Amino acid sequence: MNLPQEPSQALEKGGFVRTVKMVAWAFLGIRKGSEWKEDMSRAKPVHIIAVGLGLAAAFVTTLVLVVKWVVPH
Repeated sequence: MNLPQEPSQALEKGGFVRTVKMVAWAFLGIRKGSEWKEDMSRAKPVHIIAVGLGLAAAFVTTLVLVVKWVVPH
């Protein structure tokens, strides 16, 4: 017998990867309206914010490292 899981515990297969892709496309500003509506119906705001902050931090860190590598000391 399978017990129903609470929505907060039930993680859709590929949910994390889907959220990362969704936020990455949003960073680029490229998104189909139908896909956006589907993702918004499934995504949780907390997950989107967390992934967005993580990707923004990774982007800034990458820029800093590239500038330090390119610009001589």
